Amino acid sequence: MATYRYNAIDETGNSLSGTLDAESIQNANAILGARGLIPTEIREDKEGGGESLMDKINAMIGGVKIRDLILFTKQFRSMLNAGVPIIRVLQVLETQTESDVLRRAVTAILAEVRQGSTLSDAFAKHPKIFSHLYCSMVRAGEMSGSVPSVLDRLIYIIEHEAKIKADIKSALQYPIMVLIALGIAFFVLLTFVIPQFTAMFTKTGLELPLPTKIAILMNAYLKNYWYVILGILFAIIFGLRQYFKTQNGKFVRDSFLLNIPVLGPLMQKAAMSRFSSIFAILQTSGVSVMQSLTILSDTIGNAAIANSFDHIKAKIEQGSGIAAPMKTAKYFPPMVIDMIAIGEESGNIDEMLREISKHYDEEVEYAVKALSEAIGPILIVGLAAVIGFFALAIYMPMWDMTKMVKK
Repeated sequence: MATYRYNAIDETGNSLSGTLDAESIQNANAILGARGLIPTEIREDKEGGGESLMDKINAMIGGVKIRDLILFTKQFRSMLNAGVPIIRVLQVLETQTESDVLRRAVTAILAEVRQGSTLSDAFAKHPKIFSHLYCSMVRAGEMSGSVPSVLDRLIYIIEHEAKIKADIKSALQYPIMVLIALGIAFFVLLTFVIPQFTAMFTKTGLELPLPTKIAILMNAYLKNYWYVILGILFAIIFGLRQYFKTQNGKFVRDSFLLNIPVLGPLMQKAAMSRFSSIFAILQTSGVSVMQSLTILSDTIGNAAIANSFDHIKAKIEQGSGIAAPMKTAKYFPPMVIDMIAIGEESGNIDEMLREISKHYDEEVEYAVKALSEAIGPILIVGLAAVIGFFALAIYMPMWDMTKMVKK
């Protein structure tokens, strides 16, 4: 628990200051919000405060944490709802945000707005922080005069997607740790254990079994050509990273991932959840269908699915509805198509999209659990294969040596 000094604006627009005890700046911000105050500055009331290691790393690599972006958007919305002028809002956010990267961006945005730029155009100059979706929705809010409500929907999208990513990351955390441990064990056995037995086996003059020959050959290559192997691995990784940055590379990668059992259906369901929730919010915010599909193409997060939007847009331009072109698209399930068709007929497509989003949110949770359950047996098989290989490579020659000694 620490003491924090704060400056804030109350509901009538008056400025006030004081101190409070809280566990963190985020907690202090929440306490002030519960009191109906909009904080303009919060600082710890002692010397020596500083950034965490992760904050410094994020600043160096140019990243902004999701929680910082969510807090920024919530504060932005709250102050706009309170009637605070946009210039004053940006000034407050400039001093309030903890992220150095976000603070520098807000400083630049403030300068742009003072020079007459729109908020959405100023945000768009910082694409690493504010996505195309973020900027497009703010632009729609500016056009309709409802920026606070649009920011409220943006908060929902950011929090919703952060939860899905956290669930998937949590499901994959244990398997990744096991695979790393398995790789280290394989390297240690191949590098330190196999050589101890190689000299003994070769002295006996026995015909070595195939697993032992493979292990000895792998050890020899690793010992004599490790730099070549390392160079090839780096070249492959670098080449793939560069290729996956291209449009065709993204399409090939995402198409491949969508066809992997268990993982593919999970990615498809997550994409459908993202598609329907963003589409619904864009429609509610007054964005046209064509513009919505263009935004979705850039923000869906899967190049294989995004590729189908060009076909859908072309059909809509010819006078077709939304659902009909989706029937010829590869990755849209029948349920999505049928519910969008019902929404078009009844005139409440945004409500149908929200129902689709809710359904696929639940489907993603089930798919994450299925992925966790499926990975366990796969890891056990992989572990058994590695242990079995080295067991055969070591014990088969020893068994032959034992039989030779008995004779």
